[in-house]
Parts: sequence; C-alpha cells; structure tokens
Amino acid sequence: MPLTERNEPGFSASDALFSAGRTPLEILKQVYGYSSFRGKQQQVVEHLVAGGDAVVLFPTGAGKSLCFQIPALCRDGIGIVVSPLIALMRDQVEAMKQLGIRAAALNSSLSREEFIAVRRALSAGQLDLLYVTPERILTDGFRELIANEKIALFAIDEAHCFDASPVFAQNQELSQVAN
Repeated sequence: MPLTERNEPGFSASDALFSAGRTPLEILKQVYGYSSFRGKQQQVVEHLVAGGDAVVLFPTGAGKSLCFQIPALCRDGIGIVVSPLIALMRDQVEAMKQLGIRAAALNSSLSREEFIAVRRALSAGQLDLLYVTPERILTDGFRELIANEKIALFAIDEAHCFDASPVFAQNQELSQVAN
C-alpha cells in the first residue's frame, strides 16, 4: 500500500484539540499533516470516537498509534495509553510534543520532580495523552491520581509484549480504574 501524502501541519495542535466540532479527518490533516487515513484506520478511529471498543492488529508501520491517539483527541478528557516499553513511551511522548499534543508518561524512569510535574499537569487538565506502564495502572496511587479525571479512552499499546503477568491477570479491574 503506498504511503499517504504528508502535508505540513498548518496550526497549533492545542487550537485543534479544544475547538468544538473537529473531526478525526481534520485532526489527521491539521495536527499530523496527513491528507487521508490508510487502510482501515478511519473505520477504527470513527468506531472509537463513537465510544466503541476495538482490538487493532495492523502490521508494523501501518499507523496503529493514530488509531488511539486521534480518538483521544476527538473525545472529551484524557487518553490513557498502557505501554510496556519505557523507550517506546519516551519516543511517543516526544513525537506528540513535537506535534503540539500535550503528552506525558508515568514510569519508573521519572525523577520525583518529573513525577510531580506530570501529576500537576494532569490535575490542571494540561494533558491530552498519558502513557503509563502496566505495573502502575492498577495501583491504588494511580486510581487516586485519575479519580477526578474525565477519561477519553484507554488504549493498550504493544499488547503482544504483555504476558500473563499478575498485572493483567486482573484485567477485569482495568474497567474499574475509570469508574
């Protein structure tokens, strides 16, 4: 499948995120700089924006991340992304920041000061996406941290990296985290 043409983003992503009526395609074009979705991305994105659930199995490089990032930006609240790979979290957060998307990560590599800064940003409504490790997501501390937050969606990235660890043996608890 040929790559979709990439345009230069034309405005601040923060403007797009908080202006009413932005569609997934508008966010794709104006924030990410792509003219159209590829393959089944649009179908997945629209389903998630409407509040549906999805398991997305695309090959490497097919744009799985857009399938949870764009719905999180279209919906009210913060998108929480569970990722088992700290290096990938760093890369994703940096890429989001380059696009003007307010993103952060909570993982064991953060200093106390960095953790406090993320917590403050979350409490102040200054984050669009929060990447979290599987170990942290089910802790009481994390539940308290997001207790008053409006959750746009939960996404599990790189699900093939998860094993039957005790963290996800409690997978029924994941739905309770947002309640």
